[in-house]
Amino acid sequence: MMNIIACDLGTGGVKASLVSGDGLAIARSFVPYDTFYKHSKWHEQRPPDWWQGVCMSVRNLLEQARCTSAGIAGVALSGHSLVTVPLDKEGKTLAEYVPIWSDTRATAEADGFFRDIDYEDWYTTTGNGDPPACYSIFKLMWMKKHQSELFNSIDTVLGSKDYINYRLTGVKCTDPSYASGSGAFNLKKWDYEDRFIRAARIPRNIFPPLRPSDAIIGRVTPEASALTGLPQGLPVICGAVDNACMALGATGTEQGRAYISLGSSAWIAVTSSAPALDVRTRPFVFAHAVRGLYTSGVSIFSAGSSLRWARDQLCRDLARDEDAYDLINEMAAGVPVGSRGVLFNPTLAGGSAQEAHPDTRGSFAGLSLSTTREDMVRAVMEGVALALCETFESLKPCAGAERLMLMCGGGSKSPLWRTIFASVFGMSILKTNIDQDAATLGAASLVANACGLWPGYGRIGEVHITESITEPLPHYVSQYAALRVIYREWSDRLALIPPPA
Repeated sequence: MMNIIACDLGTGGVKASLVSGDGLAIARSFVPYDTFYKHSKWHEQRPPDWWQGVCMSVRNLLEQARCTSAGIAGVALSGHSLVTVPLDKEGKTLAEYVPIWSDTRATAEADGFFRDIDYEDWYTTTGNGDPPACYSIFKLMWMKKHQSELFNSIDTVLGSKDYINYRLTGVKCTDPSYASGSGAFNLKKWDYEDRFIRAARIPRNIFPPLRPSDAIIGRVTPEASALTGLPQGLPVICGAVDNACMALGATGTEQGRAYISLGSSAWIAVTSSAPALDVRTRPFVFAHAVRGLYTSGVSIFSAGSSLRWARDQLCRDLARDEDAYDLINEMAAGVPVGSRGVLFNPTLAGGSAQEAHPDTRGSFAGLSLSTTREDMVRAVMEGVALALCETFESLKPCAGAERLMLMCGGGSKSPLWRTIFASVFGMSILKTNIDQDAATLGAASLVANACGLWPGYGRIGEVHITESITEPLPHYVSQYAALRVIYREWSDRLALIPPPA
């Protein structure tokens, strides 16, 4: 049976899997890359780092599995969203550093746009519920104003996974799921919304053409073959934005199916046949990888990255230890619910649209001379769960009556964190063998369908094998319910404090 290569370009690095035709991961590779914070609100990465990571990952997979490249059916990518990579007519990257999804420098440009376009009209058309400055069209407006020479040389703007597809094939395109994070996509029409592009005064022709997520867009070029080890002529499938790939890989092909992704950032997403739109709470909505479906979500921007910050700053003696997170979990497990009165707000990268204010910055409360780092580490884990639970309220009507929530992402490996989440949410948390592989499984399923290995996406559920179901602990549930009230009031007040200049 033919194998598949699937890559997930995440915020912290590229995760790649060699997947069998049955959907099981045979080999895995992770190559990290850096995010650069040159100025306040600037969050940038280097596209060549993504490409280098993909090349290294693919070669690692082939070496691990001792797999000949002739046994591979195709390759597809999942990619982190809202990225703008400007290319000139020759296909050269015009900027060494590009803004990623969490970059919010374009606030003034978004404000100017909404003097001409009604915000509610824009949101209900696009489903773009995160702070507007995150979205690609406003980043392009910022480029036009502040980097005019660069902007005037743009031929095409590509997203993260689309840039890698271009490096693999020489083809410039995107899919509806990625385009739906552009700030200029009509969810109902499943196409670009030209009036928003005109209002932003951005040339329409720099937006790439749309292809289905499971379309074969091209084949691996000789140059890409030499760098990646993939066979020349291998089919490259269009792929999808990370939210859509993860929804697909998390069995999200049915109405009301929900999951928690606990990675560097964290979100809860629900699959539905109509976008979940609410102007007050502003869930973000992406077109699904499967036409006719949507994945609607709420998020916090710093989840696993908050715990990584705690590792690097509070536990520097452990930072280089391979078992650092296991040791941190042991620390936190010895602290009672409520972290002995310490609260943590995980807005280290700013607040999402569902949180009190985008400029909110992370904070501890309740510190005293008796506070230990163990208390603070537990508070970080609890703060992430409390913050995400607060955002979930607007999605509950779409999530149905299920009391079982699938958790995926790196954070799902922690039994303590799963217990905290189960008790904060009052729901059972399901962990399967597909913990960090949901996005790569989703990308692999696109290849399987494009290349005729699978008839549809129903097979994804067969790949998931239950490893544990973590039940909420009744005495924890009541304590966390009381703590949620305090956390909510504190977070609302924290949002009123202006950030330092």
